Amino acid sequence: MTAAASPSDLPEPNGAGTVIVALSGGVDSAVAALLLRQAGHRVQGLFMANWEEDEDAYCTAAEDYQDARRIAERLEIPLHRANFAAEYRERVFAHFLHEYAAGRTPNPDVLCNREIKFGVCLDYMQRLGARWIATGHYARVRRDGSAARLLKALDTGKDQSYFLHAVPPAALAKTLFPIGGLHKQEVRRLAHAAGLPVFAKPDSTGICFIGERPFAEFLARYVATAPGPIESDTGRVLGEHRGLAFYTLGQRSGLGVGGRAGTAAAPWYVAAKDRSRNALIVVQDPDHPLLLSTQFTAVDLAWLDGEPPAREFACAVKTRYRQGDLPCVVRVDTEQNVRVLLTRPARAVTPGQYAVFYAGEHCLGGGVISTVCTAAIAPGAPAIAYN
Repeated sequence: MTAAASPSDLPEPNGAGTVIVALSGGVDSAVAALLLRQAGHRVQGLFMANWEEDEDAYCTAAEDYQDARRIAERLEIPLHRANFAAEYRERVFAHFLHEYAAGRTPNPDVLCNREIKFGVCLDYMQRLGARWIATGHYARVRRDGSAARLLKALDTGKDQSYFLHAVPPAALAKTLFPIGGLHKQEVRRLAHAAGLPVFAKPDSTGICFIGERPFAEFLARYVATAPGPIESDTGRVLGEHRGLAFYTLGQRSGLGVGGRAGTAAAPWYVAAKDRSRNALIVVQDPDHPLLLSTQFTAVDLAWLDGEPPAREFACAVKTRYRQGDLPCVVRVDTEQNVRVLLTRPARAVTPGQYAVFYAGEHCLGGGVISTVCTAAIAPGAPAIAYN
């Protein structure tokens, strides 16, 4: 076994059965398959397609499949191909549209992992004969008998445990993350040394149906516009928005309110959405009290140990990907509803995003941010400034 993967990350190859790697066509999953091959495992690959749209120039699935095929040829492993586009639209994309239409900002990657990659795709891999599945995620699993605990990746700048917190523990117990103990530069070095054709391929920038396309233009195909006023925190009308669904908290571009007479020559930031008046509240201070949250509620909790650690406990929370850990106290109302009290105010905590809880490197689970309390309330807005 290479030094890249510890014995706790990979089972011994003797008696381990077939490992099927989710090959995306990128360097991370390619190196995951490489490490498994080097460790002596029987490896196969599977490329999954989750999005189909005629004449969609922004979706790179066709090119990614060709990259996955070249990777499989280089590693001399079989490559399967599966299409889960119908399941994706039903289980992920429909929810994505529903949340945006309600003025929230969802994160479809979490649902994609739970419902598709570690749901229908895992089932499909097992029907193909997989004893284990593997992916190129930057995360780790610590196994204790039949139990599996999700840990942060060694490369904290690339850690993807945030997106994996809702994966059922039973699925994690069957999953390998071979690159969880590596830094990104080491992954690229291994790919180059092995002659993998994607060693320099840029990282993907998002889910296929968004990709590099203009997001507001894409969303307008599915969510109706609903114009309303753009207001300052003092109630001054500065312009008109196209619909609350098209903006997210903390956003500073695309507002069209710059250069107003009587205002400072500074950027404007989305601070709140007042759905009762269909008003978008903007401020010019990135640390304005309206943008700073002291507590919030989260719902639809998924606990990786099956239940919360206690009725009240201290831990760390991330309210967005690549955010630093925020110290907090979690008060459990029910297993599906908690209140999170932040030790210090956090900026732009956004309903619809996920709050993911950690005890050190151990991911405890997480849920959907529901309501947020800020350090100030916009004129005319309810006590919860946005939800």
